[in-house]
Formats: sequence, C-alpha cells, structure tokens
Amino acid sequence: MTGPERPVIVLFGSSFVQYSFSNGGWGAILADVYARKADIVMRGYQGWNSRRALEVIDKIFPKDAKVQPSLVIVYFGGNDSIWKHSSGLGPHVPLDEYIENMRKIALHIESLSNETRLIMISCPPVNEEVLRKSKSGALANMVRTNETCKRYSDACIKLCQELKIEAVDLFHIIEKKDDWATTCIMPDGIHLTEEGSKLLVTEIFQVIKNAKWEPSLYWKSLPTEFGEDSDYYLVAPDGKSTINPSDWTYHRKIRWD
Repeated sequence: MTGPERPVIVLFGSSFVQYSFSNGGWGAILADVYARKADIVMRGYQGWNSRRALEVIDKIFPKDAKVQPSLVIVYFGGNDSIWKHSSGLGPHVPLDEYIENMRKIALHIESLSNETRLIMISCPPVNEEVLRKSKSGALANMVRTNETCKRYSDACIKLCQELKIEAVDLFHIIEKKDDWATTCIMPDGIHLTEEGSKLLVTEIFQVIKNAKWEPSLYWKSLPTEFGEDSDYYLVAPDGKSTINPSDWTYHRKIRWD
C-alpha cells in the first residue's frame, strides 16, 4: 500500500482473535473506532496455543519488516488451559511452560522496534455447564474449567506485572458482570458475546488512554487521516462554507471514551 502511514495495531491470538470481527466482536469495534486513525490487523488462528504461536512468531512478526506494528494485543491461554488428553495430543500446555512461552512471545514483540507497544489479555471464564452438555465432536474430549482458566489467567497477569507489560485481566472483569455466563459468553460456552466484547474494549481503551506511551495510541489523540476541510463536502446552512464530517461518530451506539 502507498499513502499516509498510519499506526498499525495487530491483534494476535487464537479463535478469540479470529472470531473478534464477527457478531459485534471486539476486533470489529476497534476497527470502527480507529477508522481513519490506525489500521487494525487481525492475526487470529483458531485452535492455537502458545506453543504453536512460538513456532511461527518470526514469520508473523519478522524483525526485518519494513513497517513494524505500533501496538500488538496478544491473547493465548484458553486452549493452553484445556486438560491434558490421555493420548498426549491436543492443545494443553503445562502452566510453567505456558508462562515461559508467553514471556518469549512478549520479548519477541517488544524487540521489533523501540516504539512497538504490547497489551496482553488473560483468558476469560467459560460456561462450564454448556461445555459439559456439548455434543460437538471437537469439544467432546475437551475438559476446560474455570479453576484452570483462572490459574492461567492469574499467571498471565503476574507475568505482565513482572515484565512491566500492560494487561487486561479479562477473567475477573467478566466474572464481575451479573449473569456473565449467558450475557458475556456465547452459546458455545467459550467465546465472547457482543456484550462481553464491549467490556473488553472498554478495558483496552482504558489501558491505552492511561499508558505512558510516547506517542500516545489513544484513538482520540491520533490525527484523522485527510481530516482537513474540503469544498466538496455538504454545503453548510450559511451557503458559504461546507460541513466537515471527518470526525462524525453519530453512527455508534456507544460513545466510546
């Protein structure tokens, strides 16, 4: 692509990221709010765990890329926390290894450039009742509990504190919501509903707004691309000027801060 260079924000993770542009998901919300301000790039891979991410992280985030992301938002942990299968196959990653994998992912991303920022999202709770009743072939041999989700979530947050990385403690954010199991979690028992995505986006914006990053990546702080006035816009009531719509946000149901 050619043209003005915008900040690039990459969403990197499992189906939690891949599905984030569907059904009012959090990726779609970010793309809407950052329209004409930053490019939201989705790198989501259904079924992945932190091991699989490490296998190809150099291909997804090559250190010699001409343009490096301004911000990477990372999510892994839900698949890692699934109980170990007797066959030895499957997505389970022991907690100690998960922590080290996430450390390596974080250090790789932070090494891309001096201006590449990072936010990590911990895994949310799941609707255990739905998962127990699932007749899906893909989920039939999967055991995923909130006890293990919380352990992996807490470990992720602790690692971020150690590395001084910005983080969203999604497990506790979701769990505070009344009837979260049905209002925030999709009927599959795992992924976020539109309501859950709104909670996540609210926290992401708070993290970005409060982070001491220079330059700021807060959406209100970024310039609007080609935001200058133009004679080609709709004529104002005075008949002598035009109305610049570049920063209109009336179409949004939520007045994002």
